[in-house]
Amino acid sequence: MSKFWLRVDEELEFLGKNRTYLANKCDFSLTSFNLGIKRDSTPSADTAVKIASVLGVSVEYLVTGENKSPNKNAVDEQTQLKLYRKYHELIAKCERLPEEQAKFLVQIAERLEK
Repeated sequence: MSKFWLRVDEELEFLGKNRTYLANKCDFSLTSFNLGIKRDSTPSADTAVKIASVLGVSVEYLVTGENKSPNKNAVDEQTQLKLYRKYHELIAKCERLPEEQAKFLVQIAERLEK
């Protein structure tokens, strides 16, 4: 599967949605959508724009995995967003822990880092 479609699947997972949801939102049949994925074909520009819009990301991100920006703050935000997307489930679990247990996890992470 191409990196484009892998990123699409990652974004769907992050949103808690599936390919059926995406196909419906983009006004595609699920069959033709899955066929494009199976053939590992990159969609046309207008299709990529629809997909990116539904997922709330840029086409550039889906194609390259990056958002080019001359603004350093935007680059830092993108890095943070990627980390959040990668670890959002872990963060949510940590947020539900009592403060003492959360501090303990920080200590463990600090020891593992050394």
